[in-house]
Amino acid sequence: DKLLGCSMDENLISRIYECAFAPELWPSTLAEIADLTDARGSVLLTFNTDGQVLRWAASACLRELTADYVATGSLLRDSRVERWSAARHAGFLTDGDIYTSQELETEPTRLALRAVGLGCAAFTGAPLPTGDWLSFSVQRDAAGEPFAASTVGHLDALRPHLARSALISARLQMERAQIASETLELIGLPGLVFDDRGTVLAANHLIEALTDHITWRAQGRVSLKDRSANDLFQSAIDMLHLDRTGQVRSFAVRGTHGDGALVAHIVPIRRTARDIFTRCAGVLIMTPVTLPQAPPVELVQSLF
Repeated sequence: DKLLGCSMDENLISRIYECAFAPELWPSTLAEIADLTDARGSVLLTFNTDGQVLRWAASACLRELTADYVATGSLLRDSRVERWSAARHAGFLTDGDIYTSQELETEPTRLALRAVGLGCAAFTGAPLPTGDWLSFSVQRDAAGEPFAASTVGHLDALRPHLARSALISARLQMERAQIASETLELIGLPGLVFDDRGTVLAANHLIEALTDHITWRAQGRVSLKDRSANDLFQSAIDMLHLDRTGQVRSFAVRGTHGDGALVAHIVPIRRTARDIFTRCAGVLIMTPVTLPQAPPVELVQSLF
């Protein structure tokens, strides 16, 4: 068993934690874990409570398949996620743990995987401090043998390190979001950082003081009191994941009584500035009409 003693493999564990600081290393680390389990590849996903995949990483051999899986919304139809959740098992489960022998031959998820040459899998999940979920899976070829109990045990030994790496990464990104908002304050710009759904991750005191322009809502949500501007703000949030140009969206925002106009700038945080464990999607910067230009996208991205 190539994974024998993997829980004591300090080099592999070190690389898992290194991924928390350099997420671009995940594909090679996932490939190493797959190799140790005689699997074709490994996949790491983060998804929200609605089943929407937010970020993902995969070993190179599964990158194209994973991209298709995410693009088609297959997670919403993947029965393994629901069954793993129902099992409430703090470890890896295999197909044989959650499906009956008959279901192994007829379950749609299994059939879809077989169609692309994949067979049995071992998978696990864990909650993230952002309110999202982490999913980690190791996938063997269709002709491969089911995972032995000893291999699953060794994967379980790696699971705490995978979860801690995700936790460290998520907390680092949250701290960077706060630093970014505070840096905007230092140069006199009211600003906040928000995620894919418009939930505020960090805000500075300058924007918190704009009570004539902004309404702070429950569960970290924010809206603009100018209805027309708020419609543009919400539309910009909805479109961020579709806009790959990094274009800044700017529009006027009136105060409560129709005066005190400001200009809102929505600055997208592109994927090069985001890792797979947080959802920092953009920055809202409010400037006086006399200062209509937002900082360059590259400057705001560099704060992360």
